[in-house]
Amino acid sequence: MPWISEEGFIDKNRVLELTMQLAREAEKRVCASPRRVLLLPPDITRAHSGAGWVTNALYHHFAKSADVHLIPTLGQHVPHTPEQNRWMFGDIPEQAIHVHDWRNGVKQIGEVPASYVKEVSGGKADWPIPVSVNRMLIDEPWDLIINVGHVVPHEVLGFANHNKNYFIGLGGKDMICASHMMAACCGIENNLGRLITPLRACYNKAEDEYLSTLPDIYLQLVMAYDDSGALRHTGFYAGDDVDTYLAAAEASRSCNISITEPLHKIVAVMQEDEFHSTWVANKAIYRTRMAMADGGELLIIAPGLTRFGEQPDVDQLIRSYGYSGTTRIMELYKKEAVLQDLTHGTAHLIHGSSEGRFTITYAPGHLTEEDIRGVGYNYMALSDALKRYDIQSMHNGMNVMPDGERVFFISTPSAGLWSTKERIMSRPS
Repeated sequence: MPWISEEGFIDKNRVLELTMQLAREAEKRVCASPRRVLLLPPDITRAHSGAGWVTNALYHHFAKSADVHLIPTLGQHVPHTPEQNRWMFGDIPEQAIHVHDWRNGVKQIGEVPASYVKEVSGGKADWPIPVSVNRMLIDEPWDLIINVGHVVPHEVLGFANHNKNYFIGLGGKDMICASHMMAACCGIENNLGRLITPLRACYNKAEDEYLSTLPDIYLQLVMAYDDSGALRHTGFYAGDDVDTYLAAAEASRSCNISITEPLHKIVAVMQEDEFHSTWVANKAIYRTRMAMADGGELLIIAPGLTRFGEQPDVDQLIRSYGYSGTTRIMELYKKEAVLQDLTHGTAHLIHGSSEGRFTITYAPGHLTEEDIRGVGYNYMALSDALKRYDIQSMHNGMNVMPDGERVFFISTPSAGLWSTKERIMSRPS
């Protein structure tokens, strides 16, 4: 059970009070006088969750008497610049912040066997998942490890955070690739908003078998929109077990999944200071696809968009093959070595396609029309999109434009999941 659990709208001061309560609880339950502390927050794509200033508070609490280190759980995302670290984590010294190297900075500590993967996926995937994580986590001595994160519906794991911090955020290339391909084979719409997906079951098994001796705890935040349309904290959960995750995920399921009618036009905004690639900006597709009407249009306004992939090889993969649908990508996967090597990218190509069911239009800040159309999306000039859709005055939910166009507006798609009742209720159990 969670050590600390609080629900309802929670302001920043109260979140910080609860954070300090967790720090004191950790000193009682895990280590009375920790000398070496590791903090594992999310990266900048979840900055809106407040995880940065929560991490800052934890750093200053423990740094009074301990050597404190921080690794943003990047996975294979682009590392933060020093400026981004300051923007997200405040005055934590740059030398205390380490970059996760998903290719060369990891160590394999075990494996989820193919037989288990096949069992939990119902035969959709039948390969082992190597368990490879950041060397600092395993090879260095820690008295206390605190995972900080935002629990929200997620396309790969059902809900984000908890041991995702380890196995994707600090995972190695082989683990990330095998995991993403497994999740893609299980089906993105079957994963979204499920408490325990097949991949989450694999991660729970890996944590039990290979990380059970770590002196770690989880601090998990849940957020939701208030009546004014502002995104606010609605849950704080902290503890050291899977029940802590389940409490947060159940809260997220109740407040972050919106049931709608089939929507013919959605306008979604991906924040300029957080989303720079379609790898992360495509959350606008993942989180809305179950609400989209057949033949509808999703317009993604992404002023910060500068690239497709988070890494050069994945960027080139996306440019070469495009978001062209499961059937074509899986046919190519059988014969293209690069798709077999970068299977997390292959899975991303599947996730980012509407499978021809609806139209996806991007209004990017820095990519050209040729770039966008080249990967299979439609294009709209950012200036034209912002002129037609005044995102500063539109409210979340249905809006009616002066010419009568009905538009469903979502200001922060990464904070929730939208679906028709039929689609979310008709999924296989």
